[in-house]
Amino acid sequence: MTEFCVWAPAASRVRLRIIGEPDRDLTAGDGGWWTLDVPDAGPGTDYAYLLDDDEQALPDPRSAWQPAGVHGPSRVYDHATHRWGDQDWTGRQLPGSVLYELHIGTFTPDGTFDSAIERLDHLVELGVDLVELLPVNAFNGDHNWGYDGVCWFAPHQMYGGPDGLKRFVDACHRRGLGVVLDVVYNHFGPSGAYAPMFGPYLAETGGNTWGRTINLDGPHSGEVRRYIIDSVLMWLRDYHVDGLRLDAVHALSDHGAVHLLEELAVEVEALSTHVGRPLSLIAESDLNDPKLITPREAGGHGLHAQWNDDAHHALHSLLTGERQGYYADFGSLQCLSDVLTGAFFHAGTWSSFRGRVHGRPVDRTRTAGHRFVAYLQNHDQIGNRATGDRISATLSPHLLRVGATLLMTAPFTPMLFMGEEWGATTPWQFFTSHPEPELAAAVADGRRREFAAHGWPEGDVPDPQDPGTFARSRLDWAELDKPEHRETYDFHRRLIALRRSRPDLTDPRLDRVEVRHGDQFVVVRRGRTVVAANLAPRAQRITLPGLVRSVLLASRGGVTVMRDVVELPPESAVVVAAS
Repeated sequence: MTEFCVWAPAASRVRLRIIGEPDRDLTAGDGGWWTLDVPDAGPGTDYAYLLDDDEQALPDPRSAWQPAGVHGPSRVYDHATHRWGDQDWTGRQLPGSVLYELHIGTFTPDGTFDSAIERLDHLVELGVDLVELLPVNAFNGDHNWGYDGVCWFAPHQMYGGPDGLKRFVDACHRRGLGVVLDVVYNHFGPSGAYAPMFGPYLAETGGNTWGRTINLDGPHSGEVRRYIIDSVLMWLRDYHVDGLRLDAVHALSDHGAVHLLEELAVEVEALSTHVGRPLSLIAESDLNDPKLITPREAGGHGLHAQWNDDAHHALHSLLTGERQGYYADFGSLQCLSDVLTGAFFHAGTWSSFRGRVHGRPVDRTRTAGHRFVAYLQNHDQIGNRATGDRISATLSPHLLRVGATLLMTAPFTPMLFMGEEWGATTPWQFFTSHPEPELAAAVADGRRREFAAHGWPEGDVPDPQDPGTFARSRLDWAELDKPEHRETYDFHRRLIALRRSRPDLTDPRLDRVEVRHGDQFVVVRRGRTVVAANLAPRAQRITLPGLVRSVLLASRGGVTVMRDVVELPPESAVVVAAS
């Protein structure tokens, strides 16, 4: 027997349409909920709802399976039928871990959960702990970044649907890999969002860059909040996911006494206690506000970590010399020093890009560095460049290794973007596949206008709807067989192994990080481990804080050590054990 339940508080009538059978009326209940038990509607049954006297068949807002796409009928799915093989999985905590961000659709040529499983051993060999998937919930069209999702409970069918995601998570766990899933609750995508037809999921006023604001504090917002909370718990419970990355939480407009993020933290903590494994919530926010990751007992929201764009901007600007847009304030060695010791660069300081003071200082003695996810590249910082060019298209292989060294030896939780470990040359561009011609044209025109305002010729901006844009963004795994890429991969593997072997490098205490910089060089001391980086196009002799006991890793040959002095070749870095 299947109980069909749907929230439609303003409807005068709700009908259930099981495909191929006469329509049935649901019974109105408390709080705007409508229900109906159907004894013979087991798993695999296709169904839709009809509101009032309208004959438009609508998918279930809580659909677990959309096999015909977001505009098609929903299908009954039973989570209990999957036979999990991860009974011995005890979880993977975020502190001390290395994350690896990937997009299922472009990670492999086939772009499915099953084909991604075939590459998991590569990640194990690399030393990754947590695989972070870009959003996989159902969206309009075949391929998309995933941030235009409209079905917040259903994995995308082209990737492999619900069963495919479970096989992927199961395969990760059997290899010792945790899974973090990127989820979007700040807006619905522009096509296929039928939930707002059932109830007030959208606020009466307001919006953000991507669409109408979600109703988190207006009339009937209690059920909307529950909708999000239940989606969060479903991914963690029914798909055995180990953590969620919450997209753009600054766009969650909530003026209630208890913010939705705090409510999520409470619910996830309760679930974690029940299932007996760590469950992590990672926020993306541009507010530079440590309140997100401050424990609830100290008046914060209680999330486990947040992405740190300041760390990216500091490294990217320093290595590339780019200063346009939001990079304007970054790029100095002092900026990097501030970030390595205090997490944020804009911490109650002037932001020229915003034209105002931005951020709040981090309490270095109380806030652990592992609560900040840092990266040299990610989907946004590559894909939101006009041509989707990776940093490897700009930097020499030597500077790439310097950047990797500074990232992996920082006091943060490091994250790689797929292919970064071998210096992939494939771009990662913005792509969509909206079947509606008007929407497709609007997305393409908007993309061109956006970058024209930043000085990019319109002809240089790829058409998101062009299938070639999507095809160019697929990883080329054959690059791993080329010597220069294999060398970069081997360096990343050794760097991650070194990070894991040295307690100094996973120590999250920001107040224990010491930084000194000079003429195009920086020295970072982490306990008895010292990192020195030469950014200059010439060799440099650098005095270190302490006597060198051994060289642990060098980004290139030609390093000379003399007691407390190291001579570094151009564009190189070294990690040493020191007294």
